[in-house]
Amino acid sequence: MTTNEIPVTLLSGSLGAGKTSTLNHLLENAGDRRIAVLVNDMGEINVDAELLSTGTDVAADGGVAELSNGCICCERQDDLETEVARLADEREFDYLVVEASGISEPEPVARLFTTASRAAAVYDLDTLVTVVDATQFLETFGDTETVERETAPGSEDRPLSDLLVEQIETANVLLLNKCDLVDEEERELAEELLSTLNPGAKLVGSVHGRVDPGEILATGRFDPDDLGETGGAPTFEIDRHMHEHHDHDHDHDHDHDHGHVSPERTYGITSISYRRRRPFHPERLWEFVTDLPGAVVRSKGLCWIAGRDDLAVSYSQAGPTVRFEAVGPWIAGLPEIEQELYRDGNSDLPWDDEHGDRRTELVFIGRDVDDAGIPDRLDDCLVTDDEWDAGEWETRERTETGARYPVETGESVEIDRR
Repeated sequence: MTTNEIPVTLLSGSLGAGKTSTLNHLLENAGDRRIAVLVNDMGEINVDAELLSTGTDVAADGGVAELSNGCICCERQDDLETEVARLADEREFDYLVVEASGISEPEPVARLFTTASRAAAVYDLDTLVTVVDATQFLETFGDTETVERETAPGSEDRPLSDLLVEQIETANVLLLNKCDLVDEEERELAEELLSTLNPGAKLVGSVHGRVDPGEILATGRFDPDDLGETGGAPTFEIDRHMHEHHDHDHDHDHDHDHGHVSPERTYGITSISYRRRRPFHPERLWEFVTDLPGAVVRSKGLCWIAGRDDLAVSYSQAGPTVRFEAVGPWIAGLPEIEQELYRDGNSDLPWDDEHGDRRTELVFIGRDVDDAGIPDRLDDCLVTDDEWDAGEWETRERTETGARYPVETGESVEIDRR
């Protein structure tokens, strides 16, 4: 970070988790730090801004800016860019804190500060913080309530559990708030699950949002690579859970490795990885995900589905909700000259001489998931030798179940398992 850039902390978290309490504590204990705050709420009256403005010197001279009646990650992105640029032009301050609404996705907001824009020229995205309500966290994964999303054309309502998981997995710092309202066992279980969902984040406990400002301001924890790449081929990575597990070619001999299992912890929260180089039979995969073991809290990854051999499909599950989304073409399905050009510029692309980059990479997180027989059940979902040799897997998109999967980039299919 240069001396001219202003460090930015993006504060996310579900509704009622304690983001505003955290900000109030931050402003009241700023010391000699000069902090500007931008808050966003979804109502016509910006309640969070009203709560923040009360009794703060920063608000009195314009340090609290507000965006109302819109989510800054989607509908009001232009407003956000304009406001942060105005703040930089008109004020002298050392830090900017952006409090996103409870239904904001962190990544689109974060990209505003990392791509070519007026904001990126002035600010340095420093820390992504997610505030988690200790009293509601575990229950949220079973919540079927949905929230309206307008982040992409054709998108549908999104379950709160799915959104919360994204906020958790994107964070550099996880602030487990309201720790005084849970007993020691509940807190330890929540901490264990959070650490498994995002092992790279720093976990900090708090009560009423009281946290040392140094834990969330100018920490230097954000890495632009954490946001991944945009456009082009799918580059899904789950190395956090798979760093000890090597690529596996599931060939005709059926020898296979069941994947890496994370170390057992106090409450049995574990993760298991699964990699194969053979497509899933669409009907059998559908049956598996609709009858996922109850031990699984979170699972995600990239799928090769028979009949979708030129299209990479991402898989995401949080609580009762499963989503398949077409994220882009497999490089192996592109014309040879385009394959060569892409591979020349991406030497780390997982490549197999027979299948190219077509592959499945999945991770499952939950209580004692290593005892749930998941790798064996998934192997049963793969195209068999007879199906492979007969070429039947090439026509599976015409079956009733196969037609339920997305067929073009950006299209998604959601399953509610309840």
